[in-house]
Amino acid sequence: MEKAILGKKVGMTQIFDKEGKAIPVTVVQVGPNIVIQKKTEETDGYNAIKVGFEDIKENKLIKPIRGQFEKVKLTTKRYIRELRLENVDSYEIGQEINADVFVKGDRVDISGISKGKGTAGIIKRYKTSRGPMSHGSHFHRAVGSIGASASPGKTFKGQKLPGRMGNEKTTIQNIEIVEVNAEKNYILVKGGIPGIRGSLVMIKDTVKA
Repeated sequence: MEKAILGKKVGMTQIFDKEGKAIPVTVVQVGPNIVIQKKTEETDGYNAIKVGFEDIKENKLIKPIRGQFEKVKLTTKRYIRELRLENVDSYEIGQEINADVFVKGDRVDISGISKGKGTAGIIKRYKTSRGPMSHGSHFHRAVGSIGASASPGKTFKGQKLPGRMGNEKTTIQNIEIVEVNAEKNYILVKGGIPGIRGSLVMIKDTVKA
């Protein structure tokens, strides 16, 4: 990818186009990201920049993390992530990356941690069908058969079973940037994105050109 930025999901709202049509959008506060390290193919085997996002007090970070900022004499940040970019020559240590790295109309992929929904059964988790609800069936919302008994005598890996739902890394692909406000450092993207309000997200060029 050529450009990317870290941001925080603020919430959803709607805006209206010139024809008066309502467009649902998600507000993402994106800046500034501070470059704290550059990685190149010559030194590390790949191109990337390490960025920090959102100020935090030094005493709230462990020493190894705090040391990364002390080494380059920058203020400490809450989040640190690597952005794998094709070309890092234009970036320098201490440089700020702001909302204007993207423009209105760009198509992007947005990654974040989806909302956790706790432990769920297979009907809610995988949208499977239930059994008959009459009293004699004894099979309503159960899993059903999960494997043969004697052979192979085990449950195969990947079997759809009850368990934790949500709270996993999710990416929404090829969504449109509706508005970019460089002054206030926020981006409006069309539709919903993963995560709860206040959660960290990464905006990057879409892989679906």
